[in-house]
Amino acid sequence: MRAFQDQGHTGVLIIGDYTTRIGDPSGRSAERPILSDEEIDRNAKTYLDQAMVILDPERTEVRSNGEWLAKLSYADVVRLARTITVARILERDDFEKRMKASEPISVSELLYPLMQAYDSVEIEADVELGGTDQLYNLLAGREVMPHYGLEPQIVLTTPLLLSWDGAKMSSSVGNNIPLTAPPEEMFGRTMRISDDQLPEWYTLVMEQPAPDGDPLEAKLELARFIVRRSHGDDAAKAAEDHFTRVVRRHEAPEDVPDVSLPDCDPVHLPALLVERLGVASTSEARRLIEQGGVKLNGSPATGLDVPRDALAGALLQVGKRRFARLTA
Repeated sequence: MRAFQDQGHTGVLIIGDYTTRIGDPSGRSAERPILSDEEIDRNAKTYLDQAMVILDPERTEVRSNGEWLAKLSYADVVRLARTITVARILERDDFEKRMKASEPISVSELLYPLMQAYDSVEIEADVELGGTDQLYNLLAGREVMPHYGLEPQIVLTTPLLLSWDGAKMSSSVGNNIPLTAPPEEMFGRTMRISDDQLPEWYTLVMEQPAPDGDPLEAKLELARFIVRRSHGDDAAKAAEDHFTRVVRRHEAPEDVPDVSLPDCDPVHLPALLVERLGVASTSEARRLIEQGGVKLNGSPATGLDVPRDALAGALLQVGKRRFARLTA
């Protein structure tokens, strides 16, 4: 969309607040859970904040499809449903696989591509952009638009940018790089991609071929670019310095937050990690300790209950990037 904007076009960014109530079945083997209004609003704000890191605000029109979908009468929905046959919808790979496996498909899921197609009708789209996983939904727009007296939109798809684990990026899984994430986090996550992924990432993120030569330097330049685009040159340099110090040299970062110790003695280390360091659960904390992922002053922690005096002033490290100075 930014490329179109740079050529003088206006980009319409549609927030799917209403279609989210159904849930996009693309790539799904089961129906999506229904989100609350609060979750939808929170996700929409996060999405918009990240999109505006890239887009030109002067050439961006933001619309919520609840503006028009919420106003459709039952007769309007019936008219929309008559534009595509059930056989055509069931040609979709996701539905075909679920049908063969005798897995349920709700009528609301069958309506999803039609509701997204109606977005194109409402804004009279000339071109609709999306990832290759959205091809069916985008083509539905081309099929529906002539029924409303409009020229079918042009569909332009781009390959999905796969994460370092080879899977589709997902904020719930944590294998994504949010465009509003802290610089150190963005830099570190980018550096996790494999050398084999560099050509794809350079093409889709930097819009240029990956350079020949040292893959590590190419990856560092990619990470610099991603951080610089969101946070500026100074943040990119600081993030690289942090990565070099903490990950490559295995040293503590320059700025280590102080974390106060609880009053109890001895201190139950798993509880400390959960309450003060943000580890998800005590079972996860115990697993980290058993696997040597928790260090005190550079040495692996060996017990679950540690005398308070032994912890006071110690440098605590959890994993590769989480540090804290324990204070009495």
